[in-house]
Amino acid sequence: MPIVLADHQYGKAENRVVRFQRDSPRHEVVDLNVTTTLRGDFADAYLTGDQSKVLPTDTQKNTVYAYAKEKGVASVEGYALDLARHFVDDVAPVTGARVDVDSYPWTRAQVGGTGHDHTWVRSGGEVRTAAAAVHGKGAEQVVHVLAGLKELTLLKSTGSQFTGFLTDGYTTLAETDDRVMATSLVATWRYGPAALADGFDFDAARAAVRAALVEQFATLHSLALQQTLWHMGRAALERVPQAVEIRLLAPNKHHFAYDLERFGVQNRGEVFHADDRPYGLIQAVVADDAFPPAPEAWS
Repeated sequence: MPIVLADHQYGKAENRVVRFQRDSPRHEVVDLNVTTTLRGDFADAYLTGDQSKVLPTDTQKNTVYAYAKEKGVASVEGYALDLARHFVDDVAPVTGARVDVDSYPWTRAQVGGTGHDHTWVRSGGEVRTAAAAVHGKGAEQVVHVLAGLKELTLLKSTGSQFTGFLTDGYTTLAETDDRVMATSLVATWRYGPAALADGFDFDAARAAVRAALVEQFATLHSLALQQTLWHMGRAALERVPQAVEIRLLAPNKHHFAYDLERFGVQNRGEVFHADDRPYGLIQAVVADDAFPPAPEAWS
């Protein structure tokens, strides 16, 4: 049987970029983790060791840092898109590029009740994510922009139930009409063509999507985490119509009422054991059916 090089790509992973804006006394900061991935006709590098078409990963790293200065980081989505377009448009052997960015949040340190001009405190565990994928050159070029978040930890003490599920001889889980529901949400959404126009506010769109996700989690009486994800995804696309597809991944962070009756103490849904594993892992893709699917945006 013939053995072939079926696929390949390469890049520079986890470039840690901290960019300060220092053109006024009140500084700004963005803290990024950037990964670049290039596709093209690089087969000779694998098959014969010929590097003549290979842009070194060290050059990719340098470009990541240079663009943080030269282009700035007005939004993480725009920064990722600038980089991806550069690699495809300006590097001849490159036919496709993907740039993934994680953005870590910082809040201003409070001094005397006022935010300090140049000191911050790392805030929370939530991470903003973005990616830009560019395929092809010239008039045939296709561009995709993804945005998202991960490690958004949500918890509600009531407003969730789980009943009427399938059972068999191995089922031990009891039905409940009042349970704690918690998750550490990963959400990634794909923007349609309307978001690629100049002047689109990626920051405002992200804030609106995030608000829709949190509001649905809080206010919907949940019959199952699956149902909650559907409503969260639908609300996000309705809130920001420029987003045409959202993918949601939600581990079910189980909380079990602790047995205090053996000590003669009643536990009325007040004390729980938080069990970190094993956990249910629920996933959903919610899409605007007016737009065609774009599997290449996610690969």
